Amino acid sequence: MDFSLSPEHEELRLRVRAFIAQDVLPLEKDPANFAEHENIPHERLEPVREKARKLGLWAPQSPKEYGGMELPMVAWAAIYEEAARSVFGPLAINCMAPDDGNMNMLRLVGTQAQKDKWLAPIVAGKVRSAFVMTEPAPGNGSDPTMMRTRAEKKGGKYVVHGRKWFITGADGASHFILMARTSDDARKGITAFLFHKDQPGWRILRRIEIMGPEEHGGHCELEFDGLEIPEENVLGNVGEGLRLMQVRLGPARLTHCMRWTGWSKRCVEIAQEYIASREGFGVRLADRESVQIKLGEVAQQIQIARLLTMHAAWMLDQGGRARKEVSMAKVHVANALHQAADVAIQLQGARGFSKDTIVEWLYRYARSAKLVDGASEVHMMVLAKFMRDEGQDFWAWGPGEGRRNAP
Repeated sequence: MDFSLSPEHEELRLRVRAFIAQDVLPLEKDPANFAEHENIPHERLEPVREKARKLGLWAPQSPKEYGGMELPMVAWAAIYEEAARSVFGPLAINCMAPDDGNMNMLRLVGTQAQKDKWLAPIVAGKVRSAFVMTEPAPGNGSDPTMMRTRAEKKGGKYVVHGRKWFITGADGASHFILMARTSDDARKGITAFLFHKDQPGWRILRRIEIMGPEEHGGHCELEFDGLEIPEENVLGNVGEGLRLMQVRLGPARLTHCMRWTGWSKRCVEIAQEYIASREGFGVRLADRESVQIKLGEVAQQIQIARLLTMHAAWMLDQGGRARKEVSMAKVHVANALHQAADVAIQLQGARGFSKDTIVEWLYRYARSAKLVDGASEVHMMVLAKFMRDEGQDFWAWGPGEGRRNAP
């Protein structure tokens, strides 16, 4: 189990690092680059994205035939982390949620015709996308079997009725992946569909205000009142929705972790720059043992986060499902990001609490990390179930090892 990068992937990592430092980080210094919802306006982002395309640093997760880099997941881990040195970095190279997870899902399960129509424009950066799953109570949250939005077969079409909410990126998205109930079967009752924003029969009820900052397109509540979806826009097979959710959400949770490790390191970087020159009572903050202990603890948690993330990525590259490895990474990395941002604020004092740095932006984002793509408590329940079912095999190193349930 060797997590060192190949020479090719190491060279790519360094190129991404240089691109972020030269072309993306400077954007954070201008308040005009933070739009109403605290993300970068498209007109300021697009020139940077165009340069990323020309440099060959574009869409690491996507097929080369559509302009992506088609890299293995361990390379994603290194590159996403470097991209996330800036809050705008993942957007700049087209590896930000929710497009990132949608591109990967379409790559894995779409037909060739679906990839040409629905995936290619997202990879090219011509359209944005959204994944439509979560519902208001009593509909589904973390438990997809509670889903109430229904798609009824009528002739050669499915007609959709229901309501969804907290749909990231919905305001401004053109391509949507919708999860809806097609039967009452406990395991085969949900199906994935593709639809375009211009199709009638649905609408955005509201853009839900959140603590922020927000991804492009916010978090919206949607209503479906007769949306018609032709059979050819069923993604995968009818009734495969639960399986396809895991195809998307497992890697998507892990790519969150890849970005969060980069943002965690940025928090530490900003804190270190400040304490290196700030003095109090005749002593530099960097020379105080209490400060060193805080930073040492954060550094340790970030490194554990990176190793958990890379291990899960390696497991997926080996063909494993890595469900418990992804859950471990998701919980720990969310906590590490929150700790890194909190310590960076504390060490800077009032400056950390202000908008003079992007640490407060990251602190607010970090709080959502414990909720998105499954609350931490749900992932802990997943781990407990694996421990109960696997016994000593829970601690196996690789995807094919220790699965014989030996006494």
